[in-house]
Parts: sequence; C-alpha cells; structure tokens
Amino acid sequence: MRRYKARSISRFLAGASVLSTMAISSAAFAQDTAATLGNPGPSEIQERPQSDDSGTDGDIVVTGIRASLREAVEIKRNAQGVVDAISAEDIGKFPDTNLAESLQRITGVSIDRQNGEGSLVTVRGFGPEYNLVTLNGRQMPTSSLGDGASPPASRSFDFANLASEGISAVEVYKTGRAAVPSGGIGSSINILTPRPLDRPGMRGSIAARGVLDSSQNDGQDITPEVSGVFSTTFGSSDQFGILVSGVYQKRKASVNSGQVGFGNAFLGTENDWGTLGPEGPNVVNRPGPTDVYEIPQEASYSLTDIERERINGQVVLQFRPVETLTATVDFTYSRNRVEARNSSVGMWFNFGDTSTEWTDGPVAGPVFYTERFGPGKDLSYSGSLTANVTENKSWGGNLKWDAPGGVTMTLDAHHSTAESRPTNRFGTSTSVGSAIFGVASQTVDFRNDLPVLSYVMQPGIDALDPSRINATGNSFRNAYFRDEINQIRLNGRYDHDGAFLDSIDFGFSYIENHVRSAYGFLQNDTWGGVGTPADLPDDLFELVTLPDKFPDISGSDQGIIPAYYRFDFERMVDLLDDRFGICGGDGNCLATYDTDRRITEKTVSPFIQFNNEFELLAGPAHIIAGVRYDQTNVSSSALTPIPVGTAWVAAGEFNIIYAADSDFVTAKGSYQNWLPAIDFDMEPVQDVKLRASYSHTITRADYGSLQGGRTFNRQFGITGGGGSQGNPNLIPFLSKNIDVSAEWYYDLSSYISAGYFRKKVSNFINSQEIESSAFDLRNPADGPRFRAAQAALAGSALANDVPALRNYILRNFTNGVEVARDAAGNPILDQNGYYTGRILGLPEDDLVTFRVGTPSNSDQTATIDGFEFAIQHSFWDTGFGTILNYTIVNGDARFDNALDPNIGQFALAGLSDSANAVVYYDKNGLQARVAYNWRDEFYAGGNPNPLYVEAYSQIDASVSYEVRQGLTIFAEGINLTGESRRGHRRSDEFVTFAQPGFARYTGGVRFSF
Repeated sequence: MRRYKARSISRFLAGASVLSTMAISSAAFAQDTAATLGNPGPSEIQERPQSDDSGTDGDIVVTGIRASLREAVEIKRNAQGVVDAISAEDIGKFPDTNLAESLQRITGVSIDRQNGEGSLVTVRGFGPEYNLVTLNGRQMPTSSLGDGASPPASRSFDFANLASEGISAVEVYKTGRAAVPSGGIGSSINILTPRPLDRPGMRGSIAARGVLDSSQNDGQDITPEVSGVFSTTFGSSDQFGILVSGVYQKRKASVNSGQVGFGNAFLGTENDWGTLGPEGPNVVNRPGPTDVYEIPQEASYSLTDIERERINGQVVLQFRPVETLTATVDFTYSRNRVEARNSSVGMWFNFGDTSTEWTDGPVAGPVFYTERFGPGKDLSYSGSLTANVTENKSWGGNLKWDAPGGVTMTLDAHHSTAESRPTNRFGTSTSVGSAIFGVASQTVDFRNDLPVLSYVMQPGIDALDPSRINATGNSFRNAYFRDEINQIRLNGRYDHDGAFLDSIDFGFSYIENHVRSAYGFLQNDTWGGVGTPADLPDDLFELVTLPDKFPDISGSDQGIIPAYYRFDFERMVDLLDDRFGICGGDGNCLATYDTDRRITEKTVSPFIQFNNEFELLAGPAHIIAGVRYDQTNVSSSALTPIPVGTAWVAAGEFNIIYAADSDFVTAKGSYQNWLPAIDFDMEPVQDVKLRASYSHTITRADYGSLQGGRTFNRQFGITGGGGSQGNPNLIPFLSKNIDVSAEWYYDLSSYISAGYFRKKVSNFINSQEIESSAFDLRNPADGPRFRAAQAALAGSALANDVPALRNYILRNFTNGVEVARDAAGNPILDQNGYYTGRILGLPEDDLVTFRVGTPSNSDQTATIDGFEFAIQHSFWDTGFGTILNYTIVNGDARFDNALDPNIGQFALAGLSDSANAVVYYDKNGLQARVAYNWRDEFYAGGNPNPLYVEAYSQIDASVSYEVRQGLTIFAEGINLTGESRRGHRRSDEFVTFAQPGFARYTGGVRFSF
C-alpha cells in the first residue's frame, strides 16, 4: 500500500492556532424529539434527563458535550436492537459541514466525500444504495445527477443537500425491525426535525459564521453561513405551537486532481490492439504470460473551482386541543446549488512506438510509460462549466390520538419531491476542447503518489504559445432526475397490562414512488481540430501554473507539466457557436432528452410487532418480535433513441447515428417479501446488557437496472460497442441478519461495548452480456473499403496505421464518405495532412457487434460479518473525556485482482474497516474537541476493471466559549493536517486519481434564548 508522506506536526499546530483565534457559533437548539420511525409512541430518543445546565425555570436544557453524550448513552442502553443516535447538540459541536460528516463518528458508519464534503454514507460495509433514509419516519425521495454524463439511476441519498443546523437528531437502526420501513440492508437512517409542542414556551437561536476553505486556487475568500430557529407555543394551555428554522450556507473550494484513465486489462499472452509489444530494450520486464496488466489510455491534470450554495428551511405548525390529540402540519425545504468550473491539460495514447518498464506480477504495474509520435500529435487544453441544483420539498401532516383503553393511533401522510437539473445553458456535464499540435513524446511516471506527466514537443513548437492553440471537439450532456413519493401510514399501538405481553405495534403503509430520469447530448467530433489557431484570440487564454496546485503530495516536484492554458469557457463556447454552430448557433447548448425513463413503484406494507417485557435471571429482559409484508408493483417506461446508422468520425472514434424520433417501451414487474424480525435483550448483572437479534431486510434495485427499453452507447470502437437494457422483474437484495452484543454501562456517561454482526445476502444483480448485432448497424472499419485500404498500404510503414487507413478511404472513395470542406470547397486537413470528415457504414460492411448488458438476479450469495467495539469514558469531574470505536468488516465477495480479466467477478463495494477517536473537554463554559477519523482502503466498484479508494484519515477540531449566558463564540477546523486522497485500479501503480487535501476553518458567534 502506497502512503502519502506524513504531514508535519507544525501543520496541525498551525491549524490549531487558527482555531484559537477564530470565533464561531456552537450549541444547537436543544430539542426533545418526538416519535417517528415506524412507531407511533416515543422513538429511541426519549425525554432528556435534567442536565447540570438546567434553566432556572426547571426546563431541560442540554448545553454541553457531557450532557449530550450522557443522553447518547441512555439512547443506546434503552434501545431495542442495535440502535445508535446522535443529538443536535452533539452534531452542532462536531466540526462538520453536514449530516454525513457527523454520522461518520458513529461506530460502523463511514462516508464518501465529494468536493471535500461528506456526501454518501456506508454502514457496516454496505454502500449508500443499501441504506434507507427517512425524514421523521417518512420515506424520502432521492435525487442526484450521478456523473452528469449518463442517465441518472441511483437510489443513494446525498447528505450534502442537508445542513446539520436544522436537524434535532438522527437515529441509525442497524438491525431490522418489523415496524421500520423496508429498503435498507446496511441500515435505516431516520432524520428527526424539532417540534414546538415537545418544548413549550418561547426559545430560539441565531448563528453567523465565516468559512475559509484553504483549497481555493484563486484567492482565499471567506464565505458566509447563517442559521436560525425560532419556536413558540401559545394558548391558555400551550395548545398551539409554531417552529421556523432556516439555514443559508455559501462555500468556495477547489479540487485538484492528477488522473489516469486505463482501457481494458490484458493477460500477458494476449496480442490484441492496445497490448504491449514484445520484451526488448524499450519494454523492460514485460508482464509474464499469466500476469494481468493495463495500459494507460489518457492522463491529465485537472483543476476544478467550486461554488456551493445551500439553503434549508422548515415550518412546523402544531395544535393540541386536548391532551390526547395532537395535529401537526410541516413543510421541509432544501436546495443545494453547485457550480463547478474545470480546466485541464491532458494527453491521449495511441499504443504505438512505446518505451516502458513494469513491476513483477501477478499484477504487473507500470513504472513509467512513454509513447513517441510523428508530426501532428495533440496536447489537450480542455474546459468545462456545470451548474446544477438539487431541490427537495416535503409537505406532511400527522394526527396522533391517545385513545382510551391503552390504544394510540397515528395517521401520517406526506407528498415529497426531489429534483436535480442544470441551471445554466450548457448542461450537466460538458467538455470543450482545444489543443496545441506537435507533441514528439509524452510520459507518465507512476513512481510517486501523484502521476508525473511530462511531454517533449517537436522542434520549433512551444506548448505555451497561445497563438498555436486550435479548437477541437466538444460535448454537452444534459441530465435530469425527479423522484416523487406519496405515502400514507396508519400506525397503532396497544399497551397491554399482562404479565408477559407489554404492547403490540401494528400498522399499514402505502407508497407511490414516481421516478423520471432523462438524458440528452450534443457532440461535435472534431477532436482532430476545427478551423485554425487564428480563430481563437490570444486573450481568450490564461496561463496557469501546476506544481503549486499539488502541495505536499509526492511527485509534484518531480518535473510535472509546469503550466498550461485555461480559457474563458462562456466566451469560448459563444465564439465556437458563432463560427462553427456547435450548439446550433443560438448559444443554447442544452440538449433535448432523447433518453427518458419513467418508473412507478407502488408498495403496500402491513406489519405487526409484539413487545414483551419479563424477568430473566433476576434481571429485566425484553423480546420484540414481528413481521412486515411488502407487495411492490413496478411499471417501467423508457423513451429510447432509435439507431439508424454509424459514422467513423476520427481515428479511433465511431458514433451511432440516431433518428430524430424516439419510441416509448413499457414493461412491468412485481415482487413480494415477508420480513420477520426479533430482538432480545437481558440484563443478567446490573448495568450489563446482552443483546441478540435476527431479521430479514431488503434493498431494491437501482432505477437504471429497472428501466424499460434497450439503449446503446453512442460511441463504439473498431471491434464493437456496448449497450444495456433493464429488467423491471428484478427482485430486491435480501439479507438475513444476525447481531449479538454485550454492553457495560459503568457510569452515567461511560460504557464499553462489543458486538458481532453477520449478514448473508442473496439476489445480487449481475449483468449478463450477450453479443449480438442490432438495427442492422454496420462497421465502416470492417468492410470492403477498409480491406482495400489495407491492401493498398500493404508493405509500407502505414499498413497498420489506423489514421492512414482512414485517410485512404476519405481520399479514394465517395460512396458513404463525407469529406469536411472549407468555404472554398477545399478538403480540411488535420495536423498530419490527412483528410477529415465522416465515413458512414454501408450495407456491404460487416455488422457491428454489441455486447448488451442485461441485469438479472443471480444465485450468488455473499456473507458479510464483522465486529464493532466502542468505549466512551468520562474522566470524573475533570471535564475531560474520550470516545473510541473500531469496526472490522469481513466478506467473502472481494475482487481478485490477479484473475483473468476476461472472466467477470462478483464483489461487494464499500467493505472496509473504520475507526474514530475523540478527546473532549467541557467545563466552566469552555468546550473543546479533537476528533480523528480513519477508513481503510475499499473496493469502490468496477467490473471487470476494479477501482479502489485508498485508506484515508483526517483530524477535525472545535472549540467554543460561552462569553455570557446565551452568547457563545467558537471555532472549527476540518482536515487540519490537509490529508490527501488517492485511488487506483488493480495495483498501487494503476493510479486513477490523486488529490491534495486542504484544511477548512470556520469562525462565528451564536446567540440563543
């Protein structure tokens, strides 16, 4: 495992000194939380005990770290099954930007970061798609654009949309329960928001802070964050209540990355196009016959400047006309707008005239890889601009009645939507290219953490001469996603006074889930160049240096590309659209949707649960046993583009030509699941609790797998293309879960726990690839014209040169050939003097072979097990305390890097160990916390070519001081030591990305009343 060089302690101390001089707001609005998740009575978070910081009027006011941790102990101790929770006070005191950053402190929970912020949650090795997220017990819609370059399909909840200030608590249910909604194999995460009648009276808080993100490439702007909450009750007996909360956050940051893209993997014996040549002076230590290796396809340095604006808000109205009846109406809103401006310098490889050296097998990695070229090879300067927004709205109503005879009934309904879309005229994923032609050789050196890219230009050509930059190809992709959920729940509870049966929970839920995923693109395949350098004025470009953008990461001082040119994106697009019509000439580059997928899921879920309390071995014991039944009907319609032809547009690039119209195709499916669950706990010795649980849980397939219709990748290669089609008859993943744990609560705020979990998962989804032709599509590089070109160039150095063969066809054939010409009618030549244009597939050409992936449930199973250890200890009355936890995750579904890459594998993404260590101080108005979080390397997906994210850790810290009652200043720091992130394929040398890390600081003030 390659590791980054250690950061010096001086960097940590420098960060700490910044914290000590910054002011920041702290304590969250202390709020007792009401019941929500699958239970009309109290949730796992019960009425808070009186703290040492109680108000003079006797109200319960939690203000300190110790008080919130004491509450966390009570929650864990009194819960049925394995449940962890974190309160608003605890979340507010972490140096965290959102809920994901806070959840990672819980045992068994780890996160993925996007743009430097926590985004997606993994629980016990199961990634975000395996975890169900609810808001006040209601199933929430999810929306994200994925990579923006393909139709969105994920069910994963993006926690980056939520600020932590408006949340009162979060419950993480790690064991299944009949009363808990289905959908989470890893966990069910319930987000709780405050209710005014839970805390009668008038109270509130307001906070303002400034954020300095040191990752910014241009300047060190401080951005604002403002939050506030106001709650009051009124009436003769406080029967009316209103709560309003709001959060506004703005952030500027940058993400810089050195990245390498690899093609397919090969065995050492393979001799296909793209493989290494034989062992020789230029190919040192070539991979052996059974070794697996991969060749770099492209490499680049990328700088992305990000602006994020997040708005959250909630309004809650409550009315309690009598003590036994409570009505609640609420509206929750969140909006997360992100603009990302990217520029990069990159190089593509042609797999010829190579010098390289390799490590030993069985997985051979490149030490360095060099290619040499004749005139006309490009060095790419590209740019992109995306501005996307995700908006969530939820309207809900709840009626709770404490009926006579020990019966409680709760009726709850909500209408919620989540929508992601672009907010500019370019789309969700763009790429506008330019290049300087004249690269003589280019190299990637893999001996450092950062891939070291370098080049040598042809004599007389300066890569930093803006007058030589030529426009090339461009692409504008437009994605859209909307998820709408309508849900109604009727839950009941009967409290029984019998000796063994304590209570019965029962209920019914009906959910309609409507999903729309749409996608379209515009693409101009002029990657060999369009127009002349004179078309682009020099003042369009700005010189950017690179080594200073990758501090404290090995390789940045090893002769990397020193500088490159970035361009004004909007001005470049307008210029190219005006001169070449790349967007139709009107400046609007938003592509119309030619792929439009609609899915409707209707789920009916009744449940019943028996809660039993009794005495065992002279101590209290509990059994909760129940079953949930799910019946789901799926209807999937897809508007898919109709292929009508093919075109050879550049040396190694082939496109499918589509008709102007598309067709809707509809398919249907259904499935049923019985989900039993039983939890047992006992206290054989005072303050020692033993637990055991067994349950069945499910996770539904992603939306892309359920799509109707069949789609093909627009681009294909000389040997064929790919495609996919969905299957609405897929049944959910099913997990059979066992949990056991032992806990010793030796003080109000202290405990030790150890637990074991085991999950046997079945119904995994495999993609079966079937080779076939489709729509009579023909390969223009596999027919009479191509073979005639080969015969004409036989015996020359160009016999196997694809650009030369293509040039021959463009020059010597007219049928199905479209030569690009200038205004005078002269052929437009590329930098090699070759003709440019399109070669269309003809009926006499051979058929294109497509490998169409179709998802299906397999008979494969996987067993995931692991251990969770936690210690929480308060050092008497000193104010000091610590929290330590460690999670070990094992599984039998891991990727074998040395296996023949032509054989598909089955592996689970996200499996990794994780750990947390927190030291805190809380006394006399001064609070401080230092938190360390670590996650081991994990497989992030990819088959047959895996992607791994390497082990990562960071240190966060916070400090606050109550100047006077209600007025607090505080400071926070995130990633104080600036830890970097890195990913690779089969071995460390196959680096896919390396990103330097930077600290983020926050300072402000809070006033509460």
